[in-house]
Amino acid sequence: MEFKISKLEEWQTVIDAILPELQHNILLLKGNLGAGKTTFTQFLLKNLGSSDEVSSPTYAIVNEYDTPKGNVFHFDLYRMKNINEVYDIGIEEYLDNSFLCIIEWPEIYEEELVDFPHHELKIETVGEERVINFR
Repeated sequence: MEFKISKLEEWQTVIDAILPELQHNILLLKGNLGAGKTTFTQFLLKNLGSSDEVSSPTYAIVNEYDTPKGNVFHFDLYRMKNINEVYDIGIEEYLDNSFLCIIEWPEIYEEELVDFPHHELKIETVGEERVINFR
């Protein structure tokens, strides 16, 4: 699925299309700094029924949110230097005990997910537009 948006409120259209397609508990978010990964997550969690305040997990590495369907864990692996650091935060336990795990900057861990069903959302900034691809 591909979307092009240019206004903040258009994220809702993206969420409306993606939410029924979320079949796996792992969602990889890719995009440059400032592309809208955390904004997407804010809209997604609101639509999942969470009343928690959503923020970037850049320094915390993982944030936990409550939804009526279960826990959502939001990771930011940007500062991870190697795969061992990812395992040290206990990522496997989170993956096993969540309704959904959203992973920003997943590249360092992506090879480990080859055998796990997951979705990917890529956000590209093109001028004033965001081009979003979901699979």
